[in-house]
Amino acid sequence: MRMRGKAGRGNRSARALVALVSACVLGMAASGATLSAQTIRIAAYNIRHGRGMDDRVDLERIAAVLETLDADVITLQEVDDRTERTGGVDQVSVLAERLGYRGVHGPHRPYQGGHYGNAVLSRLPIRSIHVFPIPPASGSALSVLEVEVELAEAGAVSVVSVHLAGSSRERLAQADAVTGHLRVREHPVVLAGDLNERPWGPVMDRLRSSWRVLAKSGDPTTYPAETPDREIDFVLVRRSDFVDVLAHHVLDEPLASDHRPIVAELRFPYHTHEPGDEPR
Repeated sequence: MRMRGKAGRGNRSARALVALVSACVLGMAASGATLSAQTIRIAAYNIRHGRGMDDRVDLERIAAVLETLDADVITLQEVDDRTERTGGVDQVSVLAERLGYRGVHGPHRPYQGGHYGNAVLSRLPIRSIHVFPIPPASGSALSVLEVEVELAEAGAVSVVSVHLAGSSRERLAQADAVTGHLRVREHPVVLAGDLNERPWGPVMDRLRSSWRVLAKSGDPTTYPAETPDREIDFVLVRRSDFVDVLAHHVLDEPLASDHRPIVAELRFPYHTHEPGDEPR
């Protein structure tokens, strides 16, 4: 009789545990919680129109570097589109075809018979593309390229290729414009590129009010590529977005450009949150 009593209590405890777990799952679903996640690799690389530290333009060398990153989405800065200085080549199309990605160019301005600007390469489906202007640098027009990609489980994510330039005052205005434009997105946003600012400079301090600047493992310096002594290339996510950072580092590439590429492995989403709650 005593053993049956213990078994009965054990069965009741097991049923209670199942009921509790079921209630938690149903509660998460009712509150809009996401029960699935997806990991992607996002890279950023200022390629200086393919001109390496040996002063030679070699787009095949850039492609070989990008291939080693094995990234799902790559943001590029200082990319030429059919300019005289790079032989009239559509650099984004060449790199995309070489790597088997879809390529998008976001021009800052006309340059030498073509255009100069940012780019994104993606092997994920692209839902939409936006190019929007930001304040100029020393009178030269600048823009930001936003590509909204589709993750099979986690849904939409905007990956933004950005290159800030000019004086500190100009870059502060550019940073404010980028933040203001992307604040309204209802899905996660990743900002990746060359910000031309040290980690604790005034521009990064301004960005930190709305963005998380992702820390790198190992040596974080990215410029100049041959013997880097400063960190000016970054990946950021909005503070309102819950993103799990699995890895983030600089690739040891001293020759192909004057910057070194960076790559981050991120998981979307990893946490259900209430309005006003945000990661630290």
